[in-house]
Amino acid sequence: MSAFEPRFKTLADLYDHATTTFASRELFGTKKNRRWTWTTYGEFAAMVEKARGGLAELGVGRGDTVAIVSNNRVEWAVLAYASYGLGAAFVPMYEAQNPKEWEFIVRDCEAKLLIVANDACLGKARGLLDAAPSLKHIVLLDGTTNGDGRITTYASLLASGKKVDALRPRPEDDATLIYTSGTTGNPKGVILTHSNIASNVSAAHVVFPMDRIDRSLSFLPWAHSFGQTAELHALFSVGASMAICEGVDRILDNLAEVQPTLLFSVPRIFNKIYTAVQAQIASKPRAIQEAVKVALRVTAKERAGERLRLHELAALELVDRVVFAKVRARFGGRLKYAFSGGAALSREVAEFIDSLGIVVYEGYGLTETSPIATANVPGARKIGSVGRPIPGVTVEVDDATGERRAAENGKPERLEGELVVHGHCVMKGYLKRPEENAAVFTEDGGFRTGDMGFVDPHGFVFITGRIKEQYKLENGKYVVPTPLEEQLKLSAFVTNVMVYGDNRPYNVALVVANEPAVRAWAAEHQTHLPGEPEALLRDERVRALFRQQIEQYASKFKGFESIQDFALVGEDFTTENGMLTPSLKLKRRRVLEVYGTLLDGLYAKKKASARSTAGAAAAS
Repeated sequence: MSAFEPRFKTLADLYDHATTTFASRELFGTKKNRRWTWTTYGEFAAMVEKARGGLAELGVGRGDTVAIVSNNRVEWAVLAYASYGLGAAFVPMYEAQNPKEWEFIVRDCEAKLLIVANDACLGKARGLLDAAPSLKHIVLLDGTTNGDGRITTYASLLASGKKVDALRPRPEDDATLIYTSGTTGNPKGVILTHSNIASNVSAAHVVFPMDRIDRSLSFLPWAHSFGQTAELHALFSVGASMAICEGVDRILDNLAEVQPTLLFSVPRIFNKIYTAVQAQIASKPRAIQEAVKVALRVTAKERAGERLRLHELAALELVDRVVFAKVRARFGGRLKYAFSGGAALSREVAEFIDSLGIVVYEGYGLTETSPIATANVPGARKIGSVGRPIPGVTVEVDDATGERRAAENGKPERLEGELVVHGHCVMKGYLKRPEENAAVFTEDGGFRTGDMGFVDPHGFVFITGRIKEQYKLENGKYVVPTPLEEQLKLSAFVTNVMVYGDNRPYNVALVVANEPAVRAWAAEHQTHLPGEPEALLRDERVRALFRQQIEQYASKFKGFESIQDFALVGEDFTTENGMLTPSLKLKRRRVLEVYGTLLDGLYAKKKASARSTAGAAAAS
């Protein structure tokens, strides 16, 4: 591991640097009454000081935990840094999370104080004051307390008037507990220290091109480690600004208004960009479509380091002016680059976004690694990889789980297996989970990620799948479903999908249909479809459309990975119906509970068809 001395030892160091160095600069933007207003670093510091006094007045001190249920907002950051200044750990939760999980988390971390966003959240959380022995107070950001003395408003908290000097947390002190919702069972509290997060941010200073003039549109939840560390803390540390997005349905509008220079996102957003732009190109005259194809080939040559000819440069310039520049304008026109994390980004999508003139730096990590472990950076970027380890971190393949892959298609032999991360980013551990801690830590303190991958000869890390998600077909072949699902979701007609085949003879897919896209297709082709959604999904013309889409987008799957049959459903996988985690990972077990019979029917249908065919052959 190369020598690395972090610039910041704690989040208190980071806070002091940012609020004193950039006091007059804009920090947070919020939109009210159709106007964006900005809070400066100095104004933010004044609010943190008042909140620190208010929290202390309610009994919060060193070693306590403060929990919050709220989407991103200025008050979220104020109360987080006020808690750090009292030596308390901050425990974020999602507004969309199941209230039963709120209760479990509040009990598990023994929160002394709970912050809730609004009256709706308060209505679901009020009972915790009696149900959770540790909980003494609730702070309400927006709404009324109805006279309950154990509940106070945010405004009252700031007005308490008590001045409390900030404590100096130690690097090894707990800064936050981020609960990984997981796809099964109760969430686990990942303990991240001040050193974990401050060192992660310090490493970002070394390799990422971020600066005080930069601005982002913040729509990734700060309750998730990627949004919190890579955006909130990292941009705060360099004096940059963040506009807080009004909502997921307002991302494109807000991008045009805010004109960010940076974008922090997950593949789901990039996939939507890809399908939207592809649809836009498909609506253009054939001459423009052909010109775009030429431009994409030219940008591929450019990425490969090949010299471009004059006519190729001219073609690229034309398409950039006519098509690509207009796409960039939808993002505000100032976007320099984007950071992608949280899941694997399809190579096809990454190359397409890159061709648009938006440089995407893909990274890798988990909540347990604070989260950044590897990243593509300027001067060291390889599309398809998740980059090299950041300063102070190493990634290796566990020999015990590794398997040698023979050289093929010009690629060298490689060791592929579970990735193990070492360094400052590795969590302190799971709260109250000694057995699980023993399972994930190596003897020398490395963290077993549960992800399969390999490291190429140049140090770039490649992720090939999630160990717990892979399954074995009847023929003994292992299938990793997530990359297959991401590829199928590139179709404009597919809202979501789950690939399934555990101990089965072949793969099938449960496909959430994009009904508006299907109806638009029908109108374009002058095809009259049933108005009732269930009848629509049973219509053989619609099934033929999806059959063609699956064949098209699965064309690069290996033979045993192919999708032999599929079922169409109309209800998307969401956090509300329990099929997605708050970080939008698929809860496969829950999906199987709801749709298992439907999937079983696909295999039964195939068997019945085979029996019928065999019977007809015998009769003849």
